[in-house]
Amino acid sequence: MADKDFYEILGVGRNASDDEIKKSYRKLAMKHHPDRNQGNAESEKKFKEASAAYEILKDPQKKAAYDQYGHDAFRQGGGSQGFGDFGGGFSDIFEEFFGGSSSRQRGPSRGSDLRYNMAISLKEAFTGKKTEIRIPGYTGCDSCDSTGSANKSGPSTCSTCDGHGKVRSTSGFFSIERPCPTCGGEGSSIKNPCLKCSGTGQIKKQKTIAVTIPAGVDTGTRIRISGEGEPGQRGAGNGDLYIFVEVQKDGLFEREEENLFCQIPISIITAILGGEIEVPTIEGKKAILKIPAGTQSETQFRLRGKGMSILRQNRNGDLYVGVGVEIPVNLNSKQKAILKDFENEGGTLKAHSPKSQSFFRKIKEVWGDLT
Repeated sequence: MADKDFYEILGVGRNASDDEIKKSYRKLAMKHHPDRNQGNAESEKKFKEASAAYEILKDPQKKAAYDQYGHDAFRQGGGSQGFGDFGGGFSDIFEEFFGGSSSRQRGPSRGSDLRYNMAISLKEAFTGKKTEIRIPGYTGCDSCDSTGSANKSGPSTCSTCDGHGKVRSTSGFFSIERPCPTCGGEGSSIKNPCLKCSGTGQIKKQKTIAVTIPAGVDTGTRIRISGEGEPGQRGAGNGDLYIFVEVQKDGLFEREEENLFCQIPISIITAILGGEIEVPTIEGKKAILKIPAGTQSETQFRLRGKGMSILRQNRNGDLYVGVGVEIPVNLNSKQKAILKDFENEGGTLKAHSPKSQSFFRKIKEVWGDLT
């Protein structure tokens, strides 16, 4: 079965800008996020597809390779790159495409990337957040200065393969090349391994990392912290830390990109006569909203600049307030009598209920007089 086109998955054209690609991915990530679609295998599949497509198209080099070679750019030995994997699987490919070498680099490999899932509140997404996280993993061995060698001399050239990382055996007409069994294909080995780290140059240790979540993030936002992943073996470069943000649902506001929506009940008197009400905002303050006389239930008002922060922009979206007219209950006999007098005064349908009047006029136009 043919691989799905990454541009098709994200719903953008091949000439789409970086912002268009990012915006499309964010929409798909919000729609199909597993936490919002628990038990839905199809949504989970689409979420993974969108994440994998964005992983390629957001990076200029990976995007260029994909545009030229398609999915073949990310296959090694006939197998395709899996969705959601971290661990530097692209490095060898791009050395071949852009570094001028098709051979695998020998020696200690770069450390693995780490993923951290962070759930934050809607208000924290509005204001941004500074926090510290503890990450289990590995850190460089302090006993051998990450060299893996007890005398800190580091690895020595493998005598079996003479540093090539491969050995060749010949049988008749056939010549077979295999990774060196002594050094595991790295071309070097530790003669006197450090006892604390067993020659790896790294030890298990939790570390605390300060993290800044910028204002305006949304579910699916990915934050990269360079060099905070696992350390490479024997002093090789560190991987990166990727923080995946999930913005939790709020009890008062609903979010659609940079805009917020909320529903507020108003009294029937306020709806009839008009007035002012206080509206809560995401920043923890109150805004005054003027209600015109004769406001109907489900009317929506717009408060400009009272919505969400917009990522990397010095402006906010809007807040949309929907009002619902609350019908009083448990009226006493005097209150009921007043409402009866109101109903009988001037004819309720014609004078006071324009929506009902319009509705029944349409019925008459279609069905005539009903009996």
